[in-house]
Amino acid sequence: MKIALYQMHIEWENKEKNYLRAEQKLKTAYDRNVDLLLLPEMSFTGFSMNTAATKERDHETINKMSDYAIQYNTAIGFGWVKDCGEKSENHYTIVNKEGKVISDYAKIHPFSFSGEDRKFCGGEDLAVFELGGMIFSTFICYDLRFPEIFQAVSGKADVICVPANWPKKRREHWKCLLQARAIENQVYILAINCFGNIGEIDYSGDSCIINPNGEILAELSEQENVLEYELQNDVEKFRNAFQIKADRREELYRRFMK
Repeated sequence: MKIALYQMHIEWENKEKNYLRAEQKLKTAYDRNVDLLLLPEMSFTGFSMNTAATKERDHETINKMSDYAIQYNTAIGFGWVKDCGEKSENHYTIVNKEGKVISDYAKIHPFSFSGEDRKFCGGEDLAVFELGGMIFSTFICYDLRFPEIFQAVSGKADVICVPANWPKKRREHWKCLLQARAIENQVYILAINCFGNIGEIDYSGDSCIINPNGEILAELSEQENVLEYELQNDVEKFRNAFQIKADRREELYRRFMK
């Protein structure tokens, strides 16, 4: 299946402008027969703690992206903020070409270093979905630092998407952790970051596609752009060639964690 990662310069807290930017890329995606277009975390607002301005009860963003998916015959992954009352949730949703929600993940680990935990509560469920004959899962940004949840889903998933707003000053962590998660779990990693100065924070992008051996198949440098790749359904080939998972001792690990 043909995937595209949109390394987006997000207009700070401006949903309408960002909807239009996404639509322009969807028009191109349609012309280029892209099956799935993935956007960064909090795709239409940037990583804002101003939840009074960003949170939604009426599924505005889901409805907008569902319409786009149907219009441009392209599945879309996008981030938005769900109003949960006193706090919000940081969500990443996938809609298929028919505009149906096939995955809705809430970020499990709010980024306490930036105060995200004061405005957002953490999700409590994994998200797994099928698209194009492959099994996908999603985590968001800071989740990348917690390998346990990647292991938990890798028994099912062939591909893990990691949308983010990951700052330039920690870009080496981003690259290293993405490759580690691909190698440990023998999965494809689709990493979608934003680019530019957004909300007074610099983002370098570094969006990339990594195979189950940890090899970077394609990546973007410091620019707003779209990365396209023809993703192969061949994860079992990697796992059969080097059977790491057969040697895992889950029961023992659980004992250590008590």
